Amino acid sequence: MWKEFKDFAFKGNVIDMAVGVIIGGAFGKIVSSVVNDLMMPILGKILGGFNFSDLKCVLTAAVLNEQGEVVTPENAIYYGRFFQNVIDFLIIAFCIFLFVKTINTLRRKKEEAPPAPAGPTTEDLLTEIRDLLKK
Repeated sequence: MWKEFKDFAFKGNVIDMAVGVIIGGAFGKIVSSVVNDLMMPILGKILGGFNFSDLKCVLTAAVLNEQGEVVTPENAIYYGRFFQNVIDFLIIAFCIFLFVKTINTLRRKKEEAPPAPAGPTTEDLLTEIRDLLKK
């Protein structure tokens, strides 16, 4: 599989690569929506009803004034968002891998296809014409 990926990445056509980037960008938005809007809420509900994008490790808490306004925002590591992005990446990478593998399989089949049957040679045709003229 690694060899197939290297063949695609280093021997591919630049136009193919550009089309792949454009389609990949659009596909990435769809996958992000599926993960953020469908998968993660269901997974959060199954695991206890929490939102993955809210999962964080607060390094310094927010500082509020007397009116409750934020003076200094909190500093946090949002590992829930990171988890969602990792799932996005894995889904996109797997789909692209399947696409590349399919293309490589089709190219290989095309290369391995038996050559078209060779027609008669010039000598064969001339011999046949000579024999016909003799008759």
